[in-house]
Amino acid sequence: MLGATIGNILEFYDFGTYSFFAIQIGQTFFPANDPFASLMLSLATFGAGFVTRPIGAIVLGSYSDRAGRRPAMTASFTMMSAAALLLATTPSYETIGLAAPSLVVFARLLQGFALGGEVGPTTAYLMEAAPEGARGLAVSFQPASQQLAATAGALVGEILSLTMTSDELNAYGWRIALLLGAVMLPLGIWLRSALPETLHLHQVPVLVARPRGQSSADRRIMCLGFVILASCTITTYVAGYMTTYAMNTLHVSAPLAFGATLISNAVGIAAALLGGLLADRAGRRRVMIWPQIMALLMIYPVFLWIVESRSAFAILGGLGALTLIGMIPYSAFYVSMAEGLPRNIRARAFATIYAFAIAIFGGTAQPIVTWLIHLTGSALVPAWYMLLASAAGLFAMLMMPETAPLNLAPDHKRTFVTPRPLPRHSSKDGH
Repeated sequence: MLGATIGNILEFYDFGTYSFFAIQIGQTFFPANDPFASLMLSLATFGAGFVTRPIGAIVLGSYSDRAGRRPAMTASFTMMSAAALLLATTPSYETIGLAAPSLVVFARLLQGFALGGEVGPTTAYLMEAAPEGARGLAVSFQPASQQLAATAGALVGEILSLTMTSDELNAYGWRIALLLGAVMLPLGIWLRSALPETLHLHQVPVLVARPRGQSSADRRIMCLGFVILASCTITTYVAGYMTTYAMNTLHVSAPLAFGATLISNAVGIAAALLGGLLADRAGRRRVMIWPQIMALLMIYPVFLWIVESRSAFAILGGLGALTLIGMIPYSAFYVSMAEGLPRNIRARAFATIYAFAIAIFGGTAQPIVTWLIHLTGSALVPAWYMLLASAAGLFAMLMMPETAPLNLAPDHKRTFVTPRPLPRHSSKDGH
């Protein structure tokens, strides 16, 4: 469990740190006379990492369902670390010209491929390794680890912004942040290589409301899951944009901007774990629906308060409160979707749906918000975008079935899905 989540933390740290330093990276690799153009090129390159996510999801997700969760997670982590190292050490545009942005784009494409194949196998592993009554809490370590990674990135940014001048931060400070993630490669590989395999363990009960030969229920869960993941993605990446938004649009100091992201993400860790715990106690649907309604009602007032006051209390307190409520539903959703999918397609299906939602809505969220702010001149654009996404997510949550074992009707049909046997190799594969 620890090895899976720590690897996840390191991977999401490497991927997300780019967005925290989008301004500095844009100035290094995409110089332009117009700061807006430089930022947009940097954010577009951040979006390039989402293009290869579906490919990684299909390739590594299928590999996970066929060969095991552990080898897929290890391969994903190794590629992510190599890409982070390349990104951190690529010379600037002034030094090597067009080769610089070309290498950066390649590194982002490799990161996207690796991360696309990370979420499905890790989520499947967390659920399969957990007792039936604690699946919600176990799977909540997936979103919690993502929040922890973002918190670590924001904390590094906060420390660097407080200890470096603006020129130093722009010149090499962001490289230090990326290298901190890359040097963790040996630890991550060691942790993941020691994980026990779960794919071929004892049969795990899977909720299905129809004969195994029918796939309509699977398709329904996948479609609803896509909408919910799109909603979660937009909310998460707009929240991750707050550092750049606070500096570029609200014109607050760099320490306050990084502090806002740090507080928001730190609260998100507790909210994700709380959501998983509540999902085990009260069922999946309730924990998805009611907090989502509360978050929907909070978004506009919170952003209006932030934009009008631009005070530290509004930025830190407002975003912290919104994150606390808004993160709870998604832990319940993660375990609900994992429980609703047959084990022999769980990693591939979860990873693919996740990757397509991320690729379409995650890769475009920050450029769209930046462009709309530039076009309209309104600092409330993030609120409207999040409102639209949250409303769509709530609609899909209302249609999700209940999958918690303790909340199923007594006569609800339960079956076991037996995976195909793994080929016998060496004892290192868990045989």
